Amino acid sequence: MLKMTSLAKVYRTEMVETYALRDFNLTVGAGEFVAVTGPSGSGKTTFLTIAGLLEAFSGGSYWLDGVDVSQMDDDRRSRIRNEKIGFIFQAFNLIPDLCVLDNIEVPLRYRGMPAAERKKRATEALARVGLSARAKHYPAELSGGQQQRVAIARALAGSPKLLLADEPTGNLDSQMARSVMDLLEELHREGATIVMVTHDPQLAARAQRNVHVIDGQVVDIAAELPGLKLPGLKLEAA
Repeated sequence: MLKMTSLAKVYRTEMVETYALRDFNLTVGAGEFVAVTGPSGSGKTTFLTIAGLLEAFSGGSYWLDGVDVSQMDDDRRSRIRNEKIGFIFQAFNLIPDLCVLDNIEVPLRYRGMPAAERKKRATEALARVGLSARAKHYPAELSGGQQQRVAIARALAGSPKLLLADEPTGNLDSQMARSVMDLLEELHREGATIVMVTHDPQLAARAQRNVHVIDGQVVDIAAELPGLKLPGLKLEAA
């Protein structure tokens, strides 16, 4: 589903080159649930924005669902992003002036999808996350956990090949976080491919596989830090 080989991302100024990612290697198979962990500033968010075709990379290769995306122009990348990738953000990113159902329909509008099909997909996705009764509510009328479920429904409505989750429980209390993770695990069991960035080792332990990022590279943390014990974590290099 996702393959990055020797990927690099460099930010340049007149005086300085800063590597956000260097020699970054990661493969995620179809149907996997992978958690990406690492300290603040390690490159996790940069990886996710590149994986989601929101940002270009400086070197290496990236194949998404069997397609080399490195030579695509912005229009082609936008189409692929809208058709194949679903995003779940820490801040939910719901539009406050739109009701729940309309929020879910927004990405489908950019596909030029007919109104009847948009409503059908949005209604089904909302039922999938257990919020059918909230269809006409506005984001401010929902709890944090409910807003995140709406965000997940928005991602699911497009039938994406890949779900990218950026700290999806970061703004939630522990009970709501568990509820959202239960839903992600259920989606994974049904065949969804999920890549989740998280700083929480307990949440990462619920993924099928963990990779750890330090200084812009995927590392084997057990080799880097011998003797360190992280119960429950399945940490691997790519």
